[in-house]
Amino acid sequence: MDQTQLRNFLEIPYDELQNLNLEAKRRFTNKESETSVRKYYIDYLKSEPRLKAVTLCFSDIEGRFHMLDYDKEYFIKNLDGLTFDGSSIRGFSTIDQSDLRLKPDWYSFRWLPSDVFGPGKVIMFGYVCEQDGSPYSCDFRYSLHLTLQEMYKKNKLEYFVAPELEGFLLSGQYAEQSFDEKEGFQEASEGGYYHTLPTDTLKLFIDKAAEAQRALGFENEKDHPEVAPSQFELNFSYTDALLACDQIQLYKLVCRQIAHNMGMTASFLPKPVVGINGNGMHINLSLHKSGKNLFYDENDESKLSKTAWEFISRILNHANDICLILNASVNAYRRLDPHFEAPNQIKYSYTDRSSMIRIPLSTQKSTRIEIRSVGPDTNPYAVALVLLKTGLEGEDLETDEDKRQRTRVLPDSIQDAIKQFKASEFVGNVLGEYAKSKYVEQKQIVANRSPKDLGKTIKNGEVLYHHEITNQVLWNKF
Repeated sequence: MDQTQLRNFLEIPYDELQNLNLEAKRRFTNKESETSVRKYYIDYLKSEPRLKAVTLCFSDIEGRFHMLDYDKEYFIKNLDGLTFDGSSIRGFSTIDQSDLRLKPDWYSFRWLPSDVFGPGKVIMFGYVCEQDGSPYSCDFRYSLHLTLQEMYKKNKLEYFVAPELEGFLLSGQYAEQSFDEKEGFQEASEGGYYHTLPTDTLKLFIDKAAEAQRALGFENEKDHPEVAPSQFELNFSYTDALLACDQIQLYKLVCRQIAHNMGMTASFLPKPVVGINGNGMHINLSLHKSGKNLFYDENDESKLSKTAWEFISRILNHANDICLILNASVNAYRRLDPHFEAPNQIKYSYTDRSSMIRIPLSTQKSTRIEIRSVGPDTNPYAVALVLLKTGLEGEDLETDEDKRQRTRVLPDSIQDAIKQFKASEFVGNVLGEYAKSKYVEQKQIVANRSPKDLGKTIKNGEVLYHHEITNQVLWNKF
């Protein structure tokens, strides 16, 4: 007997998935009451017999994605008592106070493509809480949520983000965990910018990932091979900052799973291969109020408002303070090389792609600033939170009398970035001293496991001890 006939788990066609997930996003963007949204989904879970489990996910302090599958019946009965062992998550609680709580974020409810993730499951993000239910300070998603909530409540301000996130398709499953610095990585495709053949391995991967993203309600814009061989980028539309960060985490999950299903690895190391372009995660951002883009001013020569110029000035002024958040790994500093279109100069520009901030051509609706120095392996919630608070609360950059920009560059190693981060009183005010100390503690441990000088070749340490790659076995080989 065919065993699949014994199972009747939920599988939804892609067009229906897209409609369901877009409707779920609208519940958030339309600001429907949390009470009604929670009731809607609990009623759905109770009434849908083909659902077997709810995947509840969260990101640790460094941005690594974690998932727990709860049996559906157990999940419904224990909504206020969902816990996990925080001491097993690097950078979270200590072993003597290990239990942390997870509070479901009902606005994040999504239906999953069953051919990618298997049938019978839905996914939600969770807020990490202390044992007493209060927000856990090392959950930057929760911190971002509370900041956005307070900002809207106080001034009706909304914060919008659109990421441009690049990755590499590598040959073999678990290519990163088996990395050997003598051999390096093997790219899965020789194609590059725009000219990859329509049925090349890379293009087939991109098509599958784009279809899954569309079904998840990402509202795709474009997807294409990037400049380097076997490099890809899939763009999705501008949206609320919290939604955008959730989609970054789901984007990486989708890409990794689809690549794995194809016998390959999707890597988001900033510089997995020397001699060619690295991976970035450009962050386009703006503030809105009552449907009006606060970064736009039709009377300004560049169409940017005073608010936008202040944002730029403050981010540039604090660029070294926050660099460790934007570039969170040893490998990230290998990418900040202007010879490969990477932005290491602390300045703004309309055209120069070695600048940290670019001002894109835009219309009133799309006016924004683009932060180009962000690596794809960082914690997106921490990035969005730090850029927002820096733009709103930071100190303005002092300029020369003729208003020319002074030439400054970002740190060239994680050790230098750690020093700047630790010495910054501003970062402590933005993140809180406890979260700041926990974050830098993890970065220092990894930095200590890699040579101080990057050199010309990628080292085992910067890959195997990378927060998105390492596991207990690799970590304990040190």
